[in-house]
Amino acid sequence: MNQTVKGSAAVSKKRTSEAVRDVAVKFMSLVASGKIQEAFDRHVSRDFRHHNPYFRGDAKSLQTAMAENAARNPNKKVDIQFALEEGDRVAVFSRIRQNPGDRGGAAVHIFRFEGDRIAELWDVGQEVPADSVNENGMF
Repeated sequence: MNQTVKGSAAVSKKRTSEAVRDVAVKFMSLVASGKIQEAFDRHVSRDFRHHNPYFRGDAKSLQTAMAENAARNPNKKVDIQFALEEGDRVAVFSRIRQNPGDRGGAAVHIFRFEGDRIAELWDVGQEVPADSVNENGMF
């Protein structure tokens, strides 16, 4: 009986991990396609906060900035390379191009979840250089 309970808990934890990874990826995909309001309505917690130093730390400020960016860059493309999960945190590594033909940049978005909702977000980015001595590239 104990073995079954442990196994069930492991399966349940795995499903939860997959679920929060999926939510993070869905959020990123909705934002990239310009569906900012839907992304926030479906996936962001009421007490959401973020750590982007260019905007106030509340949901509304980030949502407004994302909507303005989507309006300026309607052909934005986000190529998610991979997503990693540990506990209530998910990190998504992606290549973001504001417009077709851009070299773009590498970005890491780190999400903290409360249940199945995004409660907190950190993001860091690096522009893809025109020339690089690294033969492996950034992706």
